[in-house]
Amino acid sequence: MAIRLEQIETYVLSVIEDRRQDVGARWLSRLLLALSWLYRGIVQSRLFLYRHGVIRHHSLGCQVISIGNLTVGGTGKTPIAEAFARALVKQGRKVAILSRGYKSESPPFWQKVLHMVRRVDWDPPRVVSDGHSLLLDSASSGDEPFMLASNLPNVVVIVNKNRVKAGRYAVKKFGCDTLLLDDGFQYMALKHRLDLVLVDRTNPFGNRQMLPRGILREPVRNIKRASYLFITKSRTSGEPDLRAELRALNPTAEIIECRHSAKKLQDVFSRDQHPLEKLRDLPIAAISGIAQPKGFEDELVRLGAKLLYHKRFADHHRYSQLEIIEFINKSLERGAQAIVTTEKDAVRFPNIERRDLPMYFLRVEIELLSGVEDFYGCIQRICFR
Repeated sequence: MAIRLEQIETYVLSVIEDRRQDVGARWLSRLLLALSWLYRGIVQSRLFLYRHGVIRHHSLGCQVISIGNLTVGGTGKTPIAEAFARALVKQGRKVAILSRGYKSESPPFWQKVLHMVRRVDWDPPRVVSDGHSLLLDSASSGDEPFMLASNLPNVVVIVNKNRVKAGRYAVKKFGCDTLLLDDGFQYMALKHRLDLVLVDRTNPFGNRQMLPRGILREPVRNIKRASYLFITKSRTSGEPDLRAELRALNPTAEIIECRHSAKKLQDVFSRDQHPLEKLRDLPIAAISGIAQPKGFEDELVRLGAKLLYHKRFADHHRYSQLEIIEFINKSLERGAQAIVTTEKDAVRFPNIERRDLPMYFLRVEIELLSGVEDFYGCIQRICFR
């Protein structure tokens, strides 16, 4: 069933990106366009109701900062959330990251019914990390929350679709005074003090159509709500054209340019660390289930690896043992001496006995290219109101 859903998702994505021109694709494209106009109306109506107080925001009496974007897909929120959390902890803040836990396992239907009968909350906040220990695996929490919890030992990470509930729990149970909403730009129920919006330089707004015909969650003009704009995957030379467009859309937000920089290799299973130089001239195979795999593969080549074979799965794909073993076999056939994946994929790997090839993931961190003062100014603004 999961494989079938992934196939449908891949086909729809190919239609959205105009990579298919057959009759079925053209009809589906028209249907998706009609649905996107309906979706646009719903999104704008919802924002209108919040803006005019018809639907009320909740306030928890603490700092709430959202990190999000206008589009679906990989703009690189997780490394930026990690960088913000680290900087805030250094300033003495008690930080919790609140995530909806996209594609995490939810309780079975019978358990939900039983809890409703007993009048018990069937979906309590799930604590991925209490700021000291990892308490859940990636299947129960979701890829990004598990990654953040693994890399941020002093930060509380909580998963729940209702982030008002999760925020209350973080404040009451752990005494948190700063809440980071992972993927929170569209989450209006909890009042934000600052909105950090990420824009992917390689594909800022897709075809500029709303879901499901495009990748926009809301119209481009709504970026005017942002307090800070991060241009991700930037080049060292800068992005003057995109900066100019963003400045026209939002005259007041600070604009920061950054890129996701590979720092080291880590073993998928032992977590042993290795320098990136290990990749130079190394024949490898790459496997990934992320929104934009080409950028990952290009980075491996840039680091000097000889990419002999690669396999791409749908975003958030949860690997089976059979899939990994088959990939190992094909990698060996092509002469690969190692397998490399992303950190996000590594948390979804099953534990396998066969270790014919070493398996690594790229450890990536955020690197600020411009607007460094604005970044630290944002931290000071959060910490010292």
